[in-house]
Amino acid sequence: MITLALAGCSGSGGSNASTATESATFDFTGSTPLGEVIPVESRQFAPEFGGELLDGTEFRSTSLAGDITVINFWGSWCAPCRVETPEFQAVYADVADSGVRFLGVDVKDQRQLAQAFVESVGAEYPSLFDPRGEVALAFRGFPANVVPSTILLDRAGRVAAVYVAVVPEEDLRRSLDQLLAEETPQ
Repeated sequence: MITLALAGCSGSGGSNASTATESATFDFTGSTPLGEVIPVESRQFAPEFGGELLDGTEFRSTSLAGDITVINFWGSWCAPCRVETPEFQAVYADVADSGVRFLGVDVKDQRQLAQAFVESVGAEYPSLFDPRGEVALAFRGFPANVVPSTILLDRAGRVAAVYVAVVPEEDLRRSLDQLLAEETPQ
């Protein structure tokens, strides 16, 4: 398992920082094995969060309602992210019309470096600019300093998987296939 711990680093704060609510029911208790999802009856609702996308557009997590969502925490300074992000883009291109959304969350970074990273790896899905790592902190107990990390949400907005390592393309596809096969919640 490859992880990059970022202890004691600080991002370039500012007025464009992300915001998150404290009313979430999700509490991190450990990561999910790669390629697997949390059983439906054990899932907890994700917190609401928002902020500004790298392109300057405002974003609210409530816009993800009804879709399966891949939230990937990354940074331009993260070497494993350079491997993982193009694989995520390949999956995104294949499932974008199937009710699956992708959201990158750029943490502890500078906007200019983040935008250059997105262009260099060809990521077409949106990324939230989160220099202070507030979105990860909204998922209570989630290890905000482990990048890359990925959280999958089911159609009801519940945390269906938490991966605190690079997620190989085949494992991401397997997890998304499991979520796509689930019945739509009423």
